[in-house]
Amino acid sequence: MKALVYHGMKDVRVDNVDDPEIEDARDAIIRVTSTAICGSDLHIYNGSIPQPRPMVLGHEFMGIVEEVGKGITNLKRGDRVVVPFPIACGTCYFCNHELPGHCENSNPDHYGPEGGLMTEKGGALFGYTDLYGGYNGGQAEYVRVPYADFGPRIIPDSLTDEQALFLTDIFPTGYSGIDWGEVKGGETVAIFGAGPVGIMAAKSAWLRGAGRVVIVDTLQYRLDKAKASANVETIRWEDAKSTVEQIRAMSGGRGADVCVEAVGFEPDRDLLDRAKAVVNFEKGSIKVLEACMSAVRRGGIVSVLGVYSSPFDNFPIHQFFDKGITLRGGQAPAQKHIDKLLQYVVDGKVKLDDIITHRLPLTEAAHGYDIFRNKKDNCVKVVLKP
Repeated sequence: MKALVYHGMKDVRVDNVDDPEIEDARDAIIRVTSTAICGSDLHIYNGSIPQPRPMVLGHEFMGIVEEVGKGITNLKRGDRVVVPFPIACGTCYFCNHELPGHCENSNPDHYGPEGGLMTEKGGALFGYTDLYGGYNGGQAEYVRVPYADFGPRIIPDSLTDEQALFLTDIFPTGYSGIDWGEVKGGETVAIFGAGPVGIMAAKSAWLRGAGRVVIVDTLQYRLDKAKASANVETIRWEDAKSTVEQIRAMSGGRGADVCVEAVGFEPDRDLLDRAKAVVNFEKGSIKVLEACMSAVRRGGIVSVLGVYSSPFDNFPIHQFFDKGITLRGGQAPAQKHIDKLLQYVVDGKVKLDDIITHRLPLTEAAHGYDIFRNKKDNCVKVVLKP
């Protein structure tokens, strides 16, 4: 089969690789009909999260069930399914507590309670390095799905692929940021990052009854897309100080009730930011998280959806303490929310496919990575068709 394979930093190619096979009674083989490039894929592409061997990337995919293991009774050949991005067993302590990203069984080689980039990780993810289980991903013609009796959801024929595809990751992730923010109605929500996850967080904020939603980004075309697809107010980031001042001005001087960090450790950085990271032996920057801590009101909540892969010595714990901030974050518990979110889509309460800017055949996936990573051609979201 053809698949997009990571070969090294900024080196991804569509190769011919072996077809996946059933390896366990709880496996299923999916023929991929749609897949997408995620912002977190870029951390691997950039070399920021190490991967020493070739691997098929991709954790946003859906398709048709081709084969199931003997233990699978809830799926059959021909079912059309969407697959949540965490690989989780459904039976361990964390799965039973609706924390599939911390599954104790899916990542046996690198799992542990400590956490950290090169030490112990949580549960496995599709196509997301050996540290997260070493499972090939879904930017391919076919993919093996472990624990297929727990993850995949059957999609009704009334929905197109593009209407359902983002139930895999970015919609549950954006929704998790708002859920962690305990949005109940009337709140001011400030979202840092107008990429796909940030826009999905904005859509989710409206679903939860937010009173005001603003998105911050450095690029006007991304802000324009956010405004068009999520009906938000926008702030163009010039620097942290002016951005925080604008958010406070919009919220009675207090700050936002909830700030969502949807950027992560690789924001746009100037030479000084990069030099600081080198001196401190740090990967990337926490400048956006710091801005969230300043922009949130006292007693407010900061939800961290962006990936952070290393420690930062200058974390503003003094601010966290003085303001009484609640800080939540991590891999989104997609399986926890997916059924409710699917119903929102079926009922027409939310539209997901309006963020797509580029549709490419799988054979052009390397080009898709280039335009997405380098923000060319006003790229916000790339969908690939095997």
